[in-house]
Amino acid sequence: MPTKTIAVACDHAGLELKSLLFSFLREQGCETLDLGTNGPESVDYPDFGYAMAAAIRDGRADTGVLVCGSGIGISIAANRHPEVRAALIHDAYGARMCRLHNDANVICFGGRITGPDVALDCLRVFLETEFEGGRHGLRVEKLTNPS
Repeated sequence: MPTKTIAVACDHAGLELKSLLFSFLREQGCETLDLGTNGPESVDYPDFGYAMAAAIRDGRADTGVLVCGSGIGISIAANRHPEVRAALIHDAYGARMCRLHNDANVICFGGRITGPDVALDCLRVFLETEFEGGRHGLRVEKLTNPS
C-alpha cells in the first residue's frame, strides 16, 4: 500500500462501511485522517464531501474515501471543488479505470448499495493503480482547467 495520507469521511448512512474501510487502511499501515462522522445521528453529506475537498486542498490528505447511502450525493459534493476528482465506484474495473485514465483522487461508495467485500476489493485496486498519464493527462487537465 502507498504511504500517502488517506482521508476517510461519511454521513450517517455510510458509517458502517466507512468504519470497515478505515480499519482496513489502518491494518495496512496507511496514514489515515478521519473526517467523520463517527455516530449514527443524521448529518448532511455535503459537509463531509466539502471536508474531504478541504483536506486535499490544504495538503492534509493526498487521497480519500467517501461513503454515503448511495454514494451519489457525497461524490457530487466533493466534485464541486477543482482539487477533487471523485469517482463513484461499484466494481474493481471501475476502481482501476478511475485511477488509470481519470487520475481520481477520491473513491466513493454507497453504504446501502456496495457490500463490504466488494468495497474492500475496490479500495485495494484503487490504491494500487497508478495514473497512466499520456493522452489521459491532457483530458484530466481539462477537468481542472476547462477552456
